[in-house]
Amino acid sequence: MGVLDERPRRLGSGRNRCPYCGLMQDRVATLEHGWVLLEPDMRPLAHTVPAEHRWIELSDGRVTVYGVCPPDQFQRCRIEHCLACPQQALPDLWPWLTSLRAENARQAERLSDPEPPPLPPEEWPDAG
Repeated sequence: MGVLDERPRRLGSGRNRCPYCGLMQDRVATLEHGWVLLEPDMRPLAHTVPAEHRWIELSDGRVTVYGVCPPDQFQRCRIEHCLACPQQALPDLWPWLTSLRAENARQAERLSDPEPPPLPPEEWPDAG
């Protein structure tokens, strides 16, 4: 066996157009032998992304979800295109936060609703 004179072969990947918004997305192999569609040219700091949405690039070109908390403060990651796609609904990243937002929306709606007009005396419950 001789020494390789070339760089290690990277697994195949490519770019696809998103069927929802038409923008490009990177098709990248995962450690689990599947594929994931990632936002191209974006590598945010890992600690700013929820643990289950951090895709870390490995040396062979594959990616894996990195759920270790807290990650190294300088670690970069990738995110799925569906999180950035303007034509897809944002997934429920934190169920408790989604519930809180829904309740706050109901409270805000109640605040903006005008007070119902008072009942005339003949319609009072104890009017006889």
